[in-house]
This record gives sequence, C-alpha cells and structure tokens, in this order.
Amino acid sequence: MSTSHELLWSIGELAERAGATVKTVRFYSDQGLLPEAARSSGGHRRYGPQALERLQLIRSLRALDLPLPEIRRVLEDDGEAGHVLENAVDSRLRDLGSELKALRWREAALRLVRDCPPAQRAGRLRLLGTLNTPPSTAPLARFWRTWLPPRMPRRATAAFLEVAVPQPPDEPHPSQALAFAQLHAMTTAPCPGSRQPQPEVHRVAGADGAALLYAGLVEAFELAAPHLRRAHDPRPGEALDAYVAAYASAYRSRDTPDFRRLLDARLSADPRLDRYWELTAIVLTPPGSSPLPTPGSADDWLRAALQRDNAGAA
Repeated sequence: MSTSHELLWSIGELAERAGATVKTVRFYSDQGLLPEAARSSGGHRRYGPQALERLQLIRSLRALDLPLPEIRRVLEDDGEAGHVLENAVDSRLRDLGSELKALRWREAALRLVRDCPPAQRAGRLRLLGTLNTPPSTAPLARFWRTWLPPRMPRRATAAFLEVAVPQPPDEPHPSQALAFAQLHAMTTAPCPGSRQPQPEVHRVAGADGAALLYAGLVEAFELAAPHLRRAHDPRPGEALDAYVAAYASAYRSRDTPDFRRLLDARLSADPRLDRYWELTAIVLTPPGSSPLPTPGSADDWLRAALQRDNAGAA
C-alpha cells in the first residue's frame, strides 16, 4: 500500500500550502535549509509534511529578520530546549537596538538642519558630517588622555574618563545632538600650540600625585552633586574637605588655612574647560529638566565654596 501521492508535494504545491513563492522554496532548498523527501521519476523535487513545518518556521524566523546563518543554527539545534533560538533572538535584539539608536541620531541631525536658519545650514551640515551615527566617544577620551599627565596609572585614567566623557543618549533631542557634535569638534580641533595647556598641579604632582588628585576629585564631585541637584549655595563641608584633601595629597601637603588660600590662588590661574562642561551638561540633560551635575559644575561649586571658606576664615 502506498500513500506517497497523498503525502508528497511538488515544489509548487508546497509553495501554495505555505503561502510562499516557488522561487522562495527553491532558494531555501538550494541553501540546504529545506531538504526534499524524494525525487519524482522525472527528477523533480518532492516534499513531505515536515518540509511544510520547516518552511513555515524558516519564514517566521526571517520575519524576525534573523540572518540565514542564525536560522541554520536554529534548525540544526538538537535537544537544547530552544537555547540556540534564544541566543539568536538576543543577538538580533542587540543589533536592532544599535540600528534604532543610529536612526534616532540621524533623525535628530535632520531636524537640526531643517530647523536652523538657511544661512547656517552649510556650517551645521559640516559639523554634523563629522559624526558617526550613533556617535563615538573615542575622540573625547583621546582629548582627555592628552590633558591628563603622561604616565598616569591606567586605572586612575579610566576612572576619571568614566565621569568626564558623556555617553551619547539613545534617543537624543536635536539640542543634545548639536551639543555632542560641538563637543566632538572641540576635542578634535588642533591645539593652538604644540600641546594644550596643562594645569600647574600636573607639573608639580607628577603622574603618581596626579593619580591621587583625580581619585580624590571624583570623590569630591560625587559629594558635591547632591548640593548641585538641590541648588544649594556653595558652602564648606564634607565635599569641600574632600576637594582640598585631593589637592593636598597631590602637593604632598596638609590641609591648613594657608594651604586653602594658596590653593585658591593656584586654581584661579589654571586653564579651564568651561565650554566642554557646558556642552556636556546639555548632552546629559533631557530637555526641560534641571541641568545634571558634571565634574565641571561640581568643580565650579567647590571653588566657590573654597573662596567663601577663605573669606570666612579671614
């Protein structure tokens, strides 16, 4: 007894049952994803019910935009309770997240060009054209590595870069995209001299002292951040003590009233990066929200607290 006529279909019959085209069925067969059950006497392909199930699965996976190599691994998965499928879906979700982030940055850039005055469009296009989408923070990190003292320990450098380099938002407002583009332009522009100006403390402290300085500054900035969020006026306290202690350790000195007066004078003469921190605050802060604290705004608050403390002591 034979039921082959009832159980085996031609390529056209399989395509019709699956709602696909003959070209699609032939492509998956040629890729080895859809094995045929037999051949007719004339050499034509024949497929059984299992081929229909597999073809439907393949089309479902393709609808999720899984690439063919991933689909092949899913089909070859043997007894792993969907582990391969789960990994494939997770991988595609990560890729899709990156694609969506890139599209949102392109959308923000397009709005910036559309909404600016016509006379500014050429300049804005040049500014935005230097960015990848989504943009990379590598140029900002390189900028800071040239600012920090040479031979500063890698761990100390990494800790400071974590707070100094703003991460681009996943869903940028046009103002945030513009600020990041300006940051990129600022940090990739050639310095007027052979090297950008360095704070005096770098020369005095050296690499080891600078490592102590920046570790202490990160702690002081974290202590100052709640005051900035609550819009407190600059004041002496734990945050200022940590700030002064960071510089005292770098200068191999002690925290005394004389040292605080000397520190105030030295900080007033150091080069500043105010524009960098202004742009960083825009990148980090969603429109309509209060500006988030940055190392720059924390440093300003602490310098003002130091001045107030010195004035009170005098």
